[in-house]
Amino acid sequence: MVLPRQPTTILHPATMLDALQFDFMQNALMAGILVSIACGIIGTFVVVNRIVFISGGIAHAAYGGIGLGYFFQFNPIWGAIAFGLISALGMGWVEQQTKQRGDTLIGVMWAIGMAIGIILIDFTEGYKAGLESYLFGSILAVPRSDLWLMFGVDCVIIALIALLYKELLAISFDPVFATTRNLPVRSLYLVLVGLIALTVVMVMQIVGLIMVIALLTIPAAIASQWQKKITAMMGLASLLGISFTTTGLWLSYRFNLTSGATIILVSGIAYLLSLGLKAYGDRQSTQPEA
Repeated sequence: MVLPRQPTTILHPATMLDALQFDFMQNALMAGILVSIACGIIGTFVVVNRIVFISGGIAHAAYGGIGLGYFFQFNPIWGAIAFGLISALGMGWVEQQTKQRGDTLIGVMWAIGMAIGIILIDFTEGYKAGLESYLFGSILAVPRSDLWLMFGVDCVIIALIALLYKELLAISFDPVFATTRNLPVRSLYLVLVGLIALTVVMVMQIVGLIMVIALLTIPAAIASQWQKKITAMMGLASLLGISFTTTGLWLSYRFNLTSGATIILVSGIAYLLSLGLKAYGDRQSTQPEA
């Protein structure tokens, strides 16, 4: 969704404040904050476990649930949550049981989910309103009812991570040690991919399934460059996500740009800048003193 074009005069801080007089901008800002919290927490585990690609696989597989929602005429988000969870748990279970390559399983689930969604949408009669929003995101069209759903997902994520933090930390860094300590490694892994699925569905509403990987992982990837403690990484990643979504919203409002793509572009530029600063700092620290 693109906002009505604004006059391209000199930028001033009041621009975003003026935009917040609209209900849809207030909803968009709140959605960005809620999604950023989830991405900061779960994205950290995604980056640490090096399972970035799985988020994209879940997002595309969840498209089958969107098609299901359109076909049976219920909220597609609930279908995406169901399909996302089933796909994520299926990927995790098969990978744990058969030891097959994760990328192969993700590709298969990706293809099946997308195919089911497309076929169900083909069978759906009438005009499919809002379909593109799930592909490219529509943060400006997030209703207040979905904000409560996002808030609930955030609460579930925070509660489970707080409850299982030490166990998830163990399977992330040393699964062999976790096994020797009699931790249910497979079950914990399934919980983690399930939380990834919930987060991915949230992110789809903001930037769409095409760019879901970026918002989920870029803030966490930047945080990992500057923080070594997991809790610090989560906090920094959440703050970065909030700043990226807020800045992206402001720029999209100011210059009549697509909000989701603008948010991702801001995130990508920040990642490249962080990478350059980190490399420069490391190079300076290794140089011998004169």
